Amino acid sequence: MKSPDELTALFRAAGRKVTAQRQCIFRALQGDVTHPTAELVHAKASAEMETISLKTVYQTLHELAALGEIAALDLGTGTTRFDPNVEGRHHHLVCRQCGKVRDLHADFSTLSVPPGAEEGYEVGEAEVVFRGRCAECRRRRPGTRRAGTGRTGAGRVAARS
Repeated sequence: MKSPDELTALFRAAGRKVTAQRQCIFRALQGDVTHPTAELVHAKASAEMETISLKTVYQTLHELAALGEIAALDLGTGTTRFDPNVEGRHHHLVCRQCGKVRDLHADFSTLSVPPGAEEGYEVGEAEVVFRGRCAECRRRRPGTRRAGTGRTGAGRVAARS
């Protein structure tokens, strides 16, 4: 992900307003590999700027996604996650107990839709999502969840174009 200064320049070049709130969001995202939700970005930004609104965070995250600077992900965790790693193709690991998301760098270049099974879709790329339990959740008692998180589900392959 670009630095806060680079994102500021990018917003200006794209004709978007650069506000103190947006710059605060850029700083909150810098170095974050957790694939945060808008609510988590808001909480981090609020520690620096108490008056920042959740609406501003959502709008800024979606503008960053429209500019290709972050990816908005629906990984079945119940909320959109934002991935600042848009530099290279990668897949994801999702904890089915706490909802934690991490990048997975693995080669699935031979993965394809069998001829005739694409049902009229023009498939452009594939994303593999592995679900399981993270190390932290495995250390906890089985079935114990962190407050307000967690989903269950099997692994899936989602095609995107």
